[in-house]
Amino acid sequence: MGSIFKPKMPSLPPPPPAPEPPSEELSAEEKEAIKKEQDAIRRRRKGKSETILTGPLGIQEDKEDQLETLLGKK
Repeated sequence: MGSIFKPKMPSLPPPPPAPEPPSEELSAEEKEAIKKEQDAIRRRRKGKSETILTGPLGIQEDKEDQLETLLGKK
């Protein structure tokens, strides 16, 4: 009796064809843009790390840097 009240499911349409993968070859313009982005990231990363004077062991200054004061070197 259950089949009387349940309509049959229609068959699914076939899936669309898969898109073609992008080419592995990058143009010169794309390579240049990628290089500029990576260079900018390196500059920013280097700039931030050079301003930090402390590490897990404490202050990371040389003895010469410790001698400098607001009035000059001791």
